[in-house]
Amino acid sequence: ELTLLGGRNQISDVSVFIWQVTLLIAFICVRSSLWTDYSAYSYFEVVTICDLIMILAFYLVHLFRFYRVLTCISWPLSELLHYLIGTLLLLIASIVAASKSYSQSGLVAGAIFGFMATFLCMASMWLSYKVSCVTQSTGEFWSSVHRGS
Repeated sequence: ELTLLGGRNQISDVSVFIWQVTLLIAFICVRSSLWTDYSAYSYFEVVTICDLIMILAFYLVHLFRFYRVLTCISWPLSELLHYLIGTLLLLIASIVAASKSYSQSGLVAGAIFGFMATFLCMASMWLSYKVSCVTQSTGEFWSSVHRGS
């Protein structure tokens, strides 16, 4: 049985806020630079903006306690999936942006902040979620140990 223990605490809230600021800085760096490859940087912009919008959406869910009303959705699991998919897409976007920067300072800075945001997202996942695999026992072993057989 897979148990997902998601929880918000003060440390994870701070890490999510820092992650948002880093994403915003990465977006602004790339947006204000001269692009050398349109498709690479438009992809980077889309990934950073989508991540920011989804972070805001999950923040509003927690702020207004929508998770109590919409109980048909597993909110910890959906937030974990957002983190996983967002981190993977941001890592890919940062690698592509770094490879296409051609030493332009704004593009290099955007890629660096993209890598920092990727790291912060992984740290936020580590601080927010604990995934434990628990095997369910039928109790036969426990009863045989205590019976002495």
